[in-house]
This record gives sequence, structure tokens and C-alpha cells, in this order.
Amino acid sequence: MPHLSRLNSLALTIALLIGSPLAFAAEPSIPPAGAATSAKAPLPLEELRTFAEVMDRIKAAYVEPVDDKTLLENAIKGMLSNLDPHSAYLGPEDFAELQESTSGEFGGLGIEVGTEDGNIKIVSPIDDTPASKAGIQAGDLIVKINGQPTRGLSMTEAVDKMRGKIGQKITLTLVRNGGAPFDVTLTRANIQVKSVKAQLLEDGYGYIRITQFQVKTGEEVAAALSKLRRENGNKRLKGIILDLRNNPGGVLQSAVEVVDHFITKGLIVYTKGRIANSELRFSATGKDLSEGVPLVVLINGGSASASEIVAGALQDQKRGVVMGTTSFGKGSVQTVLPLNNDRALKITTALYFTPNGRSIQAQGIVPDIEVSRARITREQDTEYYKEADLQGHLGNGNGGADKPTGSGPKAKPMPQDDDFQLSQALSLLKGLSITRGN
Repeated sequence: MPHLSRLNSLALTIALLIGSPLAFAAEPSIPPAGAATSAKAPLPLEELRTFAEVMDRIKAAYVEPVDDKTLLENAIKGMLSNLDPHSAYLGPEDFAELQESTSGEFGGLGIEVGTEDGNIKIVSPIDDTPASKAGIQAGDLIVKINGQPTRGLSMTEAVDKMRGKIGQKITLTLVRNGGAPFDVTLTRANIQVKSVKAQLLEDGYGYIRITQFQVKTGEEVAAALSKLRRENGNKRLKGIILDLRNNPGGVLQSAVEVVDHFITKGLIVYTKGRIANSELRFSATGKDLSEGVPLVVLINGGSASASEIVAGALQDQKRGVVMGTTSFGKGSVQTVLPLNNDRALKITTALYFTPNGRSIQAQGIVPDIEVSRARITREQDTEYYKEADLQGHLGNGNGGADKPTGSGPKAKPMPQDDDFQLSQALSLLKGLSITRGN
């Protein structure tokens, strides 16, 4: 009988631990009548006894000793992971990583890395960071980190080793252009990674790429629109491509801010959940920084969550043409609830809906024009013999220089040269601009 009394005691303890927060949380949320009834229902003591018995049996019979803390933490993880794919229990490292990804700030060196033939290769140093100030160059190979070889490390493992507390020193052993290895000692600093890149693809046609929705993404898109206008001679653009491909999402508020830069009025997105503060509606504030120019939005199967909010809103508001392939289909909103000891719960609290009331959960945003990925192969242009090549040809009566064969300037490489979807978006944008008289 002592065995049973211990189980009852453990079940009672778990009931007290689990029951108190539930009662406290139910009070301010004012759930529907049915939910309130289930919240006040007594805890299932039989299941709690089973839980306690399983825990006791594991401790007694498992091949290796397991402490109570480990078992309870794993039970919490299981509790969350079985709700849906996006709810999770976040330990200290996972919680810190989530905060870094959404803020865009971390302690590091300021380099973008990739892998090549099993080596860690520097893609590019970020301006005004420890890496760029130390003279690290794109193409350098990182062969050691603090004396430890990097051969065989994944890119994630290498990045984890290079990140750390601000102010700490780290030594990288580099190889440049096949030369002898040399050491560079750096001091980790606060690195701010921008989530937005922008450039003119051609005169008058802007390109904005959002890699992730971070806290400052809305501000960065506003700055990108201003930059494009300046580069266009402070003239109104002819059109914009907004690239959301392979963007996994991020902060809901940032997605709302991005849409707000492209429309003057109307609903952007609304959410529905069981608790009162999950019922939210977001509408435009009237600050269309894009000046209403033609817009094409690129999406694909890697565009998820906040990306789909942006694409769905612009599609429903008839503000832009959505092109590409069907998006991922994540139509839920997660809330991060901090716990003690630097831990947190990431839990699904609402579903979101586009302005027309569409839920894209498990369905995705279907593009207006479907364009799949394809490889671009360019044939050698035939050098045709032109009128301007003929001896004694007449000049142009309206003035201007003759244009014989091979007289045109050589075009510099651009992103659309090797990106079929992007080139198709640019062609569509040109057509929209022409028909609208821009």
C-alpha cells in the first residue's frame, strides 16, 4: 500500500500544480459558455493517477536513471507537441533563438556563410561589423573556429559556434584563394540583420525582397521604397515586385505594416480565437508609400504565415497580381507566453483570415498567375545586318545617332537573368505599366 499512497500523493501534487494556473487563466479570458463549463470541470484524477504511475514505473524500470525534472519537462514537451505542429515548449536556448530571429539582432561576427565541398565558406561580410572591419572577404574558407576544425560541421553547427555573448573574442582560421591558413581574432558585437533588400531591376522597376518578418521589417520596407525612388531620380516608379518566396513568416504586426505601405484603405487581416484578446482586426492607415504603382507579388511553397497574410491581403484588395506557386498554408497565429527560468510556451491562439474572409489553413494562397520554377537557357543572339550597317544609308530625319549592329551597351548581370519567375514578374509589370500609361 505505500506504493499506492505515494502515487496518490504525486497525483495530488500534480493536480495542484496544473489546476492553479488553469483557474487563473480562465478568469480574465471570458471564454464562451461551453468553454467555461469545461474549464470548471474537475481534473481527471484517474488520468493523473495513470500519469503518476507511468512516471513511477519509468523511474523504477528504465535502463538508465532518470530524474523527476527530466521526466516532467519531457511530459510538458509532449503536452504541447501533440496539440498541433506549431505549438511547442521552448527551453532557454530555443526561446533565446526565437527572440533573436524575430528581433534580427544577436551577438556575432557579421558574416553570411554557406557550405562548399564540406567546407564553411564566407558568402559575404556584412558592412560595419567585426568581420568587415577585420578585412574578411567573400570566398574565404573557415577551416577552424577557436582551433577546432570545421570540416564536417553543418552550417548551423558552425554558425552556433561563431555566435555568443557580445564582447567575447573568437579566433577564425581562414584560407584565402588556396593560400596558407591564417588566423583572425574578432570580438563579437551586436549584429543587426536586415530582413529587406531592394534594388532597381531596370529603370523605373523596383524589386523588394523580404526574407523574414522581423520586428523592424515594416520600417525597412518603408526605407526600401524611399531608396528605390531616389535611385529612380526621385521620380515615381513604373512598378514594384514584392518577393515573398521562401519567406517562412514571423511577426504578425510587421506583416500588417508592410501591407499598409501598399494600400490606402480597407481591412488587412483579422484573427479569431477562443480568448478575447485573440480577436483582432487590422486596417490600413492611409499611408500608401508605394504611390499606387503596379505591383506583382511573388510567392511559392516556402511562403508561409506572415507572408501569406501579406499576399492574401494584397490579392483580396486587388492591389497587386500574385504570381508563382501555391503558398505553404499556415493560417494560424502563435503567441509566446514567457515562463520562469528563461522558458516559454509557444501556443496557437488564433486563426487568421484575409479581408474577404478566407482561411488559408492547410490550403494556402493560390496565385492569380501560376508560374513554376524553370531553368533559363539563353541562345546566342544572331547579329543581324541592319540598315545602319549599309554604306550610304539615309540618316534619321528626327535626329539621333545611328544604331548599327553591336552598338548597344553590354548589359550587366541582373537577378532576373537567372530567375525565371522573377523575369516573368518583370515582364508582367512592364505590361501593366504600359497599359496604365505610366
